[in-house]
Amino acid sequence: MNADRQRARRLLEQLRDLRTAAASLSDALVLLDADGRVRWCNAAAQRLLGIGWPRDRGLALAERFREHEIGAWLHEGGAEPEDVAAPADAAMRLQVELIPYGERRRLLLARDISRVTRLEQVRRDFVANVSHELRTPLTVIHGYLELLDPEDVPALAPVLGEMRVQSQRMRQIVEDLLELSRLEMQQRLPEERVAMAPLLASLKREAEALSQGRHRIVLEDHAHADLLGSPKDLHSAFSNLVSNAVRYTPEGGTIAIRWRRVGAGAEYSVTDTGYGIPAEHLSRLTERFYRVSSSRSRATGGTGLGLSIVKHVLNLHDARLHIASEAGKGSTFACVFEAARVLDAAAGGPSDH
Repeated sequence: MNADRQRARRLLEQLRDLRTAAASLSDALVLLDADGRVRWCNAAAQRLLGIGWPRDRGLALAERFREHEIGAWLHEGGAEPEDVAAPADAAMRLQVELIPYGERRRLLLARDISRVTRLEQVRRDFVANVSHELRTPLTVIHGYLELLDPEDVPALAPVLGEMRVQSQRMRQIVEDLLELSRLEMQQRLPEERVAMAPLLASLKREAEALSQGRHRIVLEDHAHADLLGSPKDLHSAFSNLVSNAVRYTPEGGTIAIRWRRVGAGAEYSVTDTGYGIPAEHLSRLTERFYRVSSSRSRATGGTGLGLSIVKHVLNLHDARLHIASEAGKGSTFACVFEAARVLDAAAGGPSDH
């Protein structure tokens, strides 16, 4: 009997320790029952969410925040973490997450990310402003270099040629940075019909122009469908994948551009027989300026920003980028679109196929 009492005492002490630790956290913790009602919350929940204990015991959280974006997120199931304004202070940004535990119970975790959000905005503004300021002087420099004829000064011909190449590369980096800044600041894109047949034909012509006969270019359109979104941005993303394939595929290789149905949605993909990418690099390919091989990227004229642009464009179109590659055997970059973005090419509405 004494052993049972001692065990019960130890369990009670452990529970008190856990509650004390949870109560002292700077992140808001809210325990919800199967009906989404508050079972317990720590002190930070008052500061971040405006919920107090024991005052709000049994409160239906989705109902409490029905006029707030947290309420909509809860009604949708809260499957993915979300960045929202704090209910108690609109100037504060929170990351909210729902974690299942026990039997149909959930833990709501809310973290103040205001400082991180401000720093990210400072970074975006800095990149956008610097890129904008660099654009004009680089254009002037490149213009003067184009006026210089290497035949007039044969001894400087190699130097002038290299200066032109590097000047053009710098201009392209600035243009890509400005494009990324524009995409980052956009919350939504135009909802227009993007006719895929002419777009695919244009991408094939671009690939052939870049390749200059060094590769076999294949186009396969099995989807017979269009997309809903921004024609300019989708063209930019798709074109980036095509140009990358041409750059990193040796002469004599094959590049296949495919548009096909996948389940209820559709997939645009570019497959090459190029150098391939080792597995350890795949997860970082969409990072800015990340390079698998710096020397190869510079030799082919890459800026290291193309896949970042692709990722941002796809995010704005509720799409995903899948990358499959094997060193020495080539790569496939696939853009997967949900059914809501796929339009039947004949009927003009969302596809039923």
